[in-house]
Amino acid sequence: MTATAETTAAASSHLTVIDPQTGEDVGTVRCADAAEAAETLALARRVQPGWARTPAEERGAALHAAADALAAAGELAELNQRETGKPLADARGGVDAGVGALRQSAELGPLHRGHSLRGDVQAADYTLRRPHGVAAVLTPWNDPVAVAVGLIAAAVTTGNVVVHKPSERNPHVGILLGEVLSDALPHGVLQTLTGDGAVGRMLTGDQRVDVIAHVGSTATGSEIAAAAARTGAHVVRENGGNDAMVVDAGVDPVWAASQAALGCFANVGQICTSTERVYVHRSIADDFVAALQKDAERRNGEPVRQPVVDRAHRDHVHAHVEQALTVGAEAIAGGTVPEGPGAHYPATVLTGCTSDMTVMREETFGPVAPVQVVDDFDEGLRLAEADRYGLAATLLTARIDHALAAATELHVGTVKVNSVFRGAPGGSAHPHKESGKGFGYGPELLDEMTTTSVVHLEAARVPGGTRALDAGEGR
Repeated sequence: MTATAETTAAASSHLTVIDPQTGEDVGTVRCADAAEAAETLALARRVQPGWARTPAEERGAALHAAADALAAAGELAELNQRETGKPLADARGGVDAGVGALRQSAELGPLHRGHSLRGDVQAADYTLRRPHGVAAVLTPWNDPVAVAVGLIAAAVTTGNVVVHKPSERNPHVGILLGEVLSDALPHGVLQTLTGDGAVGRMLTGDQRVDVIAHVGSTATGSEIAAAAARTGAHVVRENGGNDAMVVDAGVDPVWAASQAALGCFANVGQICTSTERVYVHRSIADDFVAALQKDAERRNGEPVRQPVVDRAHRDHVHAHVEQALTVGAEAIAGGTVPEGPGAHYPATVLTGCTSDMTVMREETFGPVAPVQVVDDFDEGLRLAEADRYGLAATLLTARIDHALAAATELHVGTVKVNSVFRGAPGGSAHPHKESGKGFGYGPELLDEMTTTSVVHLEAARVPGGTRALDAGEGR
């Protein structure tokens, strides 16, 4: 996701957050300094061995207690709404998702185990899963509770301890979340540090950190990977995306437009797997675009509309739109910055887009639907794949052979056919290309949070005796 920010720093020591709906101050928090970061990591190192030795079912019970506490923390959703502009119902949904993640990890942790291996009949061979140790968890602002809790829960249930740095755009949510969860855990198992990128660099560059989990921009993710190459930390990262939607011939154009609108405009385009570019078959393009324009205009006519996270991010979104308009695109809905307080931006539909436009090449992360018309499915698939990101992609088609081709040819973590935001519970995607590395959720995330040792065990020879049943004896 994109990495612009509007939080302001006073002498590089504080963050001030502005409500993107009203333009009012939410509050100011202090940035952690080097001494506080060092003290936090020192405590984490001290308590981690004891937490790792805690029976898995006891760790699970602690996570269930944390889930109970999170479910009762109604003020988190309201605070999220004030800091990021996320609608209250969606913010509550994020809290509910966090509760579910805690309960899932509470149950999966005790079941997370190694495998038995086939070896000598007089020996035992098996693999043993161990926690990495200290986990630095760096999380984004667009779904600050659900994403953070998912990573924290997987780390804690497997015996790691966590130092969490929330985004500088929602530090108040991060602080409150840490207070709610840490009350259910032993002292030091979960700690929170607030601040900007400098605080993140303190954590990711410290050799006392054993595993880093990051959700955020590709630029930051690349910096983290470089730091981890020096420290030896294991890295799990979900970074930027430029997710394509290919709309094939033969589908209902109105239904297809509703899927594109959901993908482009839900949470004002601020979802990690939002649709960022649309390739529509020429045979249905006119009806598709008309329906998409109608959907955008309906959204823009609503009396209360969701803002993007802040004005700096709005500037980023509008710059992409302006560049496209300058080189030949047309805004048939939206495309202008509204007057008044806050950081609102309209649902925008751009037609006449070409592959060289910034809005088609880079992650906009806003409520923009750039549409490029293609002559056939093969062209749409080729353009969808020709991108440096590989997070997810969507195909709308009535043809099974085209669905199978997309599953094979699109090198992305998630290929979605005929539904832009659906999926079975427990699924786990592995980002491709510049979108990251490692499984960021699902049962496989527990594997990312642990290392594997192979154990070989056989009987020793003792004085005056032999190993029981040497090969060939007893027959």
